[in-house]
Amino acid sequence: MLNLNRAMVLGNATRDAELRTTPNGKSVASFGVATNRRWSDRETGETREEVQFHEVVAWGKLGEIADMIVKKGTKVYVEGRLQTRSWEGQDGGKREKTEIIADNIIGLSSRAESASSSEYQPKSSDSSEAKSDKPKEESKENPPAGKSKSDEEEINLDDIPF
Repeated sequence: MLNLNRAMVLGNATRDAELRTTPNGKSVASFGVATNRRWSDRETGETREEVQFHEVVAWGKLGEIADMIVKKGTKVYVEGRLQTRSWEGQDGGKREKTEIIADNIIGLSSRAESASSSEYQPKSSDSSEAKSDKPKEESKENPPAGKSKSDEEEINLDDIPF
């Protein structure tokens, strides 16, 4: 008999990813994702909306990557499996939480969108160049328009995080 435990959500991060390290040294990140469902009420014709909140956990290197790309308000795609864990609360009551244990996380917001919603701070040299009236000199640090610094550098496969 076949079994399948798969979750795929596409929504907005409800908070920045929080990266922690377990006592044995393994990285783990957690964050929330909100998804919306819209429909028209048959009786009133009114557009209705329902929001669902999903807790996401990413382990190891994926957790470290999530910490870099998941900022509050950014659009993310998360793929993984559902897992429910239980524990006893401080008041003695039983608690349960269902989470998505991520296998894949893709940040879908553009750099400009994520910069406005996260704590992006331009480098001091970037802000001084933007205010300068002098023409920029062509160099490796300031390539001409249409070329980026990365166009001139070789890509090292060991630098790719996945």
